Amino acid sequence: MAKPRIYSVSVGSVYPLYVAKAEKKGRTKAEVDEIMCWLTGHSEKSLHAELARSTNFEDFFAQAPGMNPARSLITGMVCGVRVEEIEEPTMREIRYLDKLVDELAKGKSMEKILRR
Repeated sequence: MAKPRIYSVSVGSVYPLYVAKAEKKGRTKAEVDEIMCWLTGHSEKSLHAELARSTNFEDFFAQAPGMNPARSLITGMVCGVRVEEIEEPTMREIRYLDKLVDELAKGKSMEKILRR
């Protein structure tokens, strides 16, 4: 079976859309960065290096320094699908990120978004 097209898309090409979504709702690029670093274990410097390298989503998550174990606490709907029910690991990671950015744009506190 062919991999979903999103796997080959550059994270760096989608990142500005995440930032625009957040900023449109009064949030910041720094908060998007914090979410992405929390989820993947990247530092801000290594995150931006991956974005500049045009790393695709599949490699971005496969090579992440340390996926946050608390990400399993992320639940809810994204694109009409419950994230906790997605079986394919890479797709679940992508949807976790989508869900966190959605929560940011909806005005949730960073403490709640980062499951503290």
